[in-house]
Amino acid sequence: MTRHAWIDASAGVAGDMLLGALVDAGAGLSAVQEAVDAVVPGAVRLTARPVLRAGQSGTKVEVEVLTDDLPERHWSEIEEMLVGADLPAPVREGARRTFARLAEAEAAVHGIAAGQVHFHEVGALDSIADVVGVCAGLHLLGVETVSAGPVAVGSGRIRSAHGDIAVPVPAVVRLSAGWRVLAGGRGELATPTGMALVTALSERCEDLPALLLSAAGSGAGTKDVPDRANLTRVLLGELAEPTSSDRADPDAETLTVLEANVDDLDPRLWPGVLARLLADGARDAWLVPILMKKGRPAHTLTVLARPTDADRLQLLVFAETSTLGVRRSTWRRTALDRGWADVDLAVEGGEAVVAVKVGHRRGRVVSASPEFVEVERVAARTGDAARTVLGRAVAAASAAGLTGGAPVPDGLRDTAERPGEA
Repeated sequence: MTRHAWIDASAGVAGDMLLGALVDAGAGLSAVQEAVDAVVPGAVRLTARPVLRAGQSGTKVEVEVLTDDLPERHWSEIEEMLVGADLPAPVREGARRTFARLAEAEAAVHGIAAGQVHFHEVGALDSIADVVGVCAGLHLLGVETVSAGPVAVGSGRIRSAHGDIAVPVPAVVRLSAGWRVLAGGRGELATPTGMALVTALSERCEDLPALLLSAAGSGAGTKDVPDRANLTRVLLGELAEPTSSDRADPDAETLTVLEANVDDLDPRLWPGVLARLLADGARDAWLVPILMKKGRPAHTLTVLARPTDADRLQLLVFAETSTLGVRRSTWRRTALDRGWADVDLAVEGGEAVVAVKVGHRRGRVVSASPEFVEVERVAARTGDAARTVLGRAVAAASAAGLTGGAPVPDGLRDTAERPGEA
């Protein structure tokens, strides 16, 4: 079963509030501190205390800055700090993904390149602590998947470094694209850091899913408002049994889908990227041509992955391509069982063997297709046209009983033994 976390941000969200909720749910503060120290050693101290907000209990996490050295940090510098830190891969990648989203949002707001973004709030030590701390807290609690409900972003106007601005602030608006939001009250209820954490770490926006609940935590904001509990909640548990629609197809599996739009990669590199993803465990990977803004040709890279492989393959996408962000979603997929059978072809000078991919389900053949790489090899050897050899292979497969509805033959080779590049 999958350990899942659902974030309730219906009263707002900030980085310290989400961290407080995870600590309240059982994430060890000392272990979270170790993760933060791996990025900014000796720079901050985390403390936690119980508080009440509108009569409801929660945990308030405070970040005490221990150094006077507060340099202005750009996203590129923060990324180097995360990459060089001794962190578990899910923690490092979650923090990197969060800061990347922030950089993209701030860059769009200010009309500059993402790598040159310097963060008024996020580059500060306390915000680095919030982002790394939240990712560490999820990892410590064994969370495998995350989703969140609608986010209260607030309303009205606030004073900022850029003067008087409307709420939600521009960066939060950018980060909220594709997410359900509501005002929820007066003032700034969702900070850029909080919104980035929710949207970067969650697979989807949804109401509370069916969970076998095991823990819950509430993280408190600074203000205590009489008519609204200023708390972000996290509910933890195992995703419940499949729904009736899932039970209708017991062979369906849950896969994580990774997607990225790329418009600046040398096209000669794409075959190697796809091959590397497949070799490293992707269930499938492909490209779709698209047009991006200003009519630029580009590709959408899509990767199907087991949930346990998703973080590793996402790191590979970042390493092998020039993308700055990867989208995640969850799909249900039903796939036929597959195997290989050999058929003999009569050719000039003797015989040739061609492997046939057999798709089958519950003991019956559904489809059978000769492996085209082997068809081409036989055609090159005999001088026959590839379509001629293909026709012979199809006929040989039919003669061997590899037709729809027939019993699956004994001795099918496993798909791991596939020939060529199927």
